[in-house]
Amino acid sequence: MAQATSAREVVAALDDVDFPAGKQELIDAARRAGASEEVITALRGIPPEEYDNREQVARSVRVDPASDLDLSPAQRAEQARKGGRPGQSQHLRDVPKPPIEEELDN
Repeated sequence: MAQATSAREVVAALDDVDFPAGKQELIDAARRAGASEEVITALRGIPPEEYDNREQVARSVRVDPASDLDLSPAQRAEQARKGGRPGQSQHLRDVPKPPIEEELDN
């Protein structure tokens, strides 16, 4: 069974990419950077569109939901309620912190 990758690993493989960039450009750049096969596989799974920055790529790539996004249970629940871009994994949708967490952080 292949080992899962994280959004952080995928983004790290794209350091030399000039954005905006399409899916194939991202895959080619990751290969040139010596990315693992798991990272290449994750990039192959993103929707075939143009990405404006690394954050868009990180939010489109399918990775283990618990990999490295450090979201609270409340934020994961909010992601499940809100829609994202077509083809975007539920656990990678943008979601703000709940008001109580914002207050506790201050």
